[in-house]
Amino acid sequence: MAKSVLVLLAKGFEEIEAVSIIDVCRRGGLNVCAAGVEELLVQGANHITVAADCLLCDVLNEKFDIVVLPGGLGGTNILASNVLVQALLKEYHNDRQRIAAICAAPFALHKAGVLGKNYTCYPSFEKQIKLEGYDPRSNVVVDENITTSRGPATAICLGLSIVAQLQGDDVAQTIKSGLLADFC
Repeated sequence: MAKSVLVLLAKGFEEIEAVSIIDVCRRGGLNVCAAGVEELLVQGANHITVAADCLLCDVLNEKFDIVVLPGGLGGTNILASNVLVQALLKEYHNDRQRIAAICAAPFALHKAGVLGKNYTCYPSFEKQIKLEGYDPRSNVVVDENITTSRGPATAICLGLSIVAQLQGDDVAQTIKSGLLADFC
């Protein structure tokens, strides 16, 4: 059975991040479920509407190999305040399951109390999270079961990291070569 990825879409999410991560993970042979936190048609930060595969409440009893949070300020604020999302993050962290967040979304991990000691995020957002452990230079930081990334331009790198974690380095390298993602 293929490994699975749950990508949470909340109104105001960063479209490049969500779509790039979904695309790279599917290229890597992962089953990806894009779940709308509050609605099936979710408008992103740049007014692009994406159709989610399902609602988050419909898949809460399913187990995924990783939960992924795209950034975008509006989406991040919803992820950080939504009771279901916060409970899901705590459950996955307590079970030592993988969680990934990019851009501003590490803030939602911080609010849930699950952010690792070392992380990265969109520059300047660390001031709202914590300065200790912030890495401003790395595109992706893996700290035990928590993976973080900087922003829109590093979404492919985060997707490749997820593929490497779930499918192995060889699969990730093949995709990286095909995408010409030498910057990752």
